[in-house]
Amino acid sequence: MSFSKYNKIFGIFCGLIAFVIYSLTVEPTASYWDCAEYISTSAKLQIGHPPGAPLFQMLGAIFSILALNNEQIAYTVNMMSVTSSAFTIVFLFWSISLLVKKILGIGKTIKKNEVMKVFGSSFLGALTFTFTDSFWFNAVEAEVYAMATLILSVLFWLGLKWESEFYDERSDKWLILISFVVGLSFGVHFMGLLALPSIGLIYYFKKYSEFNFKKFLIANIISVSILLFIFKLLLPSTLKLFGYLEVFFVNDLGLPFNSGTIFTGFLIVLTLYYLFNYSIKNRLYLFNTILLCLTFIFIGFSSWLMIPIRSNADTVINENSPKDARSLLAYYNLEQYPETYLFYGPMFTDAYAGQDLDEPYKDDKPKYEKDYTLNRYVIVNDWKNGKINSNKNHRGFFPRMWSDNNALNYIKYYGFLDFEIKREFKDNSQIEEIVNDFKNEINNGDVSAEEFNEFLSNFSSYINIEKPSFLSNLNYFLSFQLGYMYFRYFMWNFSGRQNDNQWKFDVENGNWLSGIKYIDEIRLGSQENLPSDSVNNKSRNIYFMIPFLFGILGLFMLLKTDFKTFWPVFLLFIFTGIALKFYLNERIFEPRERDYALVGSFYAYSIFIGLSFLFFFKKMKNYLNENYSSLISLIIVSACPLLLGFNNWDDHDRSNRYTAQTLAKAYLDSIEEDKQSIIFTIGDNDTFALWYAQEIEEHRTDVRTINTSLIATDWYMDQMKRKAYKSDPIKSQLTHKQYAYGIRDYIKYEELIDSVRWDLKDFMNWISSDNERTKYKFLLEQYGYEKSDLSEIPKFTQNMIFYPTNKIRFYVNKENVLNSGVVKKENENLIVDYIDIDLPESGLYKNQILMLDILSKNDWERPIYFTGGSYKDSEYLWMKNYLQLDGLVYKLVPIETPLNPENPYQMGRIDANTMYEIVKKWKWGNSESDKIYHDPETRKNSITFRSNLHRLAEEFISLGDNSKALEILDLSFEKLPIEYFGYYSLSEPYINSYYKIGEKEKSKNLFKKIEEKYHEQIYYYSNSMILNSNKFNLEKHAENIFTYNERLRGLLENQINIGEEKFVSEFIVKYMKSTEIFKDLYGEYDFYNYMKSFIKPLYISEKVTDARNLYEKIKGLIISRLNTLISANDNSNSEYINDLIAQELEKYENIVNIISKFENKKYLDSEIIDYEKYYNQF
Repeated sequence: MSFSKYNKIFGIFCGLIAFVIYSLTVEPTASYWDCAEYISTSAKLQIGHPPGAPLFQMLGAIFSILALNNEQIAYTVNMMSVTSSAFTIVFLFWSISLLVKKILGIGKTIKKNEVMKVFGSSFLGALTFTFTDSFWFNAVEAEVYAMATLILSVLFWLGLKWESEFYDERSDKWLILISFVVGLSFGVHFMGLLALPSIGLIYYFKKYSEFNFKKFLIANIISVSILLFIFKLLLPSTLKLFGYLEVFFVNDLGLPFNSGTIFTGFLIVLTLYYLFNYSIKNRLYLFNTILLCLTFIFIGFSSWLMIPIRSNADTVINENSPKDARSLLAYYNLEQYPETYLFYGPMFTDAYAGQDLDEPYKDDKPKYEKDYTLNRYVIVNDWKNGKINSNKNHRGFFPRMWSDNNALNYIKYYGFLDFEIKREFKDNSQIEEIVNDFKNEINNGDVSAEEFNEFLSNFSSYINIEKPSFLSNLNYFLSFQLGYMYFRYFMWNFSGRQNDNQWKFDVENGNWLSGIKYIDEIRLGSQENLPSDSVNNKSRNIYFMIPFLFGILGLFMLLKTDFKTFWPVFLLFIFTGIALKFYLNERIFEPRERDYALVGSFYAYSIFIGLSFLFFFKKMKNYLNENYSSLISLIIVSACPLLLGFNNWDDHDRSNRYTAQTLAKAYLDSIEEDKQSIIFTIGDNDTFALWYAQEIEEHRTDVRTINTSLIATDWYMDQMKRKAYKSDPIKSQLTHKQYAYGIRDYIKYEELIDSVRWDLKDFMNWISSDNERTKYKFLLEQYGYEKSDLSEIPKFTQNMIFYPTNKIRFYVNKENVLNSGVVKKENENLIVDYIDIDLPESGLYKNQILMLDILSKNDWERPIYFTGGSYKDSEYLWMKNYLQLDGLVYKLVPIETPLNPENPYQMGRIDANTMYEIVKKWKWGNSESDKIYHDPETRKNSITFRSNLHRLAEEFISLGDNSKALEILDLSFEKLPIEYFGYYSLSEPYINSYYKIGEKEKSKNLFKKIEEKYHEQIYYYSNSMILNSNKFNLEKHAENIFTYNERLRGLLENQINIGEEKFVSEFIVKYMKSTEIFKDLYGEYDFYNYMKSFIKPLYISEKVTDARNLYEKIKGLIISRLNTLISANDNSNSEYINDLIAQELEKYENIVNIISKFENKKYLDSEIIDYEKYYNQF
């Protein structure tokens, strides 16, 4: 039998299985996060976020051609991931078959008794990986990771293929093909490059048959060096060469723009041509092969030419605008993202340290731009000493805890930092007292992480703060970056998963499961009586550690059998997992779970799982003949892919789900049409979703989408000044040179004028002026700085603009307001003459400056909207009191609506009829269906829908239109069923709303649903404490116990407040029984006093015994406290103690008054006598 023939047939068959599975579960439209952006940039060959994926986008453009209409484009691009993933399975199958073939010493033909061993192993590994959590997640959406995994699998297979034909004539063709695929990988994602060290070791073991540890170590070092050379040196250096020669040819030789780029291209081609000829003439075969490899890397990398070509076409999405070699290099190097340090650099404590005394500044990178007037490249930023340097006292080796934006989380989860008073303040008694008192509070456990962080921020000028030690960083690396951000994901895929909620150091969300009670209870607490939401979460997948154990068996079997085969696979496993985590140096926390980036490691582990078939076969062979051994082994290992497939189907089936698409359209449809509106978006999920709807489905292209983060860049502001489809350019006073990179990145407030408010236009005139009086240098000169003093201050500081007042007045152009439809004619009398804005007393960042610029020049000609999602004042340009909620968005209106101090998150007025019309136009994308998977993002985005719909219903109630109020209340639960979307606290207000309009049954039914959910949580905690009192980790659960207990008690109290005392009484009794065990957690006194409102409903519902018992309990605790206070009373503290006694007597009187309406005269008289005894004594 021909090995090659059957290997191809079975491999393709395995790939077809994967293709069918993924095709059945693929997302039919755009999904959340980057997928919407990738679809938008692929179909129209636009420029996405760094570091770019041009090959992915070009192939996506080809797939998009297959769409029959615009709405199918997302589906066809998603199918590219399906296809890539199916091919990944094919190459994984072929890789495992080559490994088993090598282990068993099989040649070109395969015997019948070897077929099951080879292909059984291959099917096991390939089908297991097919159904793994993270890979399946990537396979059904338009993200780069599916194609990146394909490239990884192709590279590893090519390495094995090269080895299998190593001594054949012209076998180096495989090496050249490897080089080409390496080049291609840069056009998708760098993950594929991580296969290179493994390929290097495959070559080493094939070349050198005898094992030598020294040579083995050198081979590993060389293999890793090749990876680093290609990734960090070869291609970046090439781009640097293009950039340097371009500037040299234009600036020094006076040649036209792009002449240096063209010359460099010819230079590289001619150099390679010369070197090829030289190698051929001199018969330098190795050198010739190396040249071929480099050439084919460049050929593969040539997909990157798409980026500057399309960028120069000024596509609508053109992130970073990488139009030339220098900007392309910055794009490649991810220079827009925070700089991370792997081996030595600043820690997060640098945020508290202040500037370094010796080297307060460091050089920035010079930013070159074309000056068409001078016909040369000019540097636009003050790059010399252009950045604030980190404090050397807070730099260290192995800086894992580096992100100052995450300082609070580092402190919260990895402990407080030591600090001491600076030497110059040690004689300051006030500072010493404050610091010592704070340290005492820390020692007593009275300081939270938030308070500690605030203290460090406020007193950083007076104290020296210790940076995290090397051991602290190592602990963080091992426990968080490897333990939680790698091993947890690894076990998700091969052991089981708790649920799909994001993990944040808690035991109830996002952890891995084994399905083995003893193991899970040690880590996560009791697994009995779990709430229905936990049990029914579609991502609760239990594999009983079977895939994990199979992989361990395969790993050790291969290690024992053939170390030379084992090490390359193991190296692939390490580099795509642990080494990747070292390189990424992740913060605590990331915006979402990051398991999808680790599929390469899970790919490698699936190879070990496949090889476990040989282990089982060998063991069975000791007891059975070969046929039975094969059959029994096949039955055993089938459990692995079947278990994964059955568990993972429901939470990976995205078919018929359109929630992300409908969210985007709901945002846009909330905006008035054909008014040239502007909407400011904040995050990825609102921005990318809107891009998709406008770019791909051509929906509401009259709206100008402006991301408030991206507008901090010059290239993005330039793009906003261009027409995009039906949307006209925005108006701006600032010119490009006034907001170029390094210019007006930050402007500082200097309080010079405090008596008058500046017109916003005057303020922008000041900000846009290049007059020396507006610059910080002028202020410094006024403060007496001499030229010699100024020479010590960096140019970027001297040239920084300041603003002399933060009091701004934005005048309202009423004519424009009415003409643009910002306010209806009937509301004209509500329009204010101006809006007063109080800007920050620190300074303004570039994005805020440009948003104010747009606001000023717009002058109410175009409606301005905000997507929300953040409650920062700056996101609404410090005008929260002038918003109108329209559907999902907030419109800026010159009508004052003060924030409700009791609920400051409910911003803006509501025009009920306008919002009603908006809501009725929304499509819901099967959100109500029980057949779709309601993933975390779908559920999270329901928060906005649920809250806004309730506000609309409440507005109708206030207007007396109960029928429309009922319609909206019902719509909320029809389209967003509470059992699928959770976030029950947001549904609580609906109980009162139903009650107000006379829908008491609906109010009660909703109450019952929410009460059941809360009670399930409470019952789980209480039952766990009762049954596992010694094992129950109260500290880990305390926060959730408090949360659900308060929510449930509040829910019950609300029923009392609306007059449903009799109805709620049975739930009160149930609550009291379930929560009694928590009395020590609260303190018995507080615990029962919180329940005093329950006494009356219990009496009303004739539960006299329960009512009296609760009364007696509360009375007893009050009396106990009164006795304690009376005995502690003396002349030194009598006033304070008397106040406390008065408070307790008031509580005592309140509960006596409650029972006075229900109790018999004898019992009541006795209680009054007891009360009066204490009252008279006081």
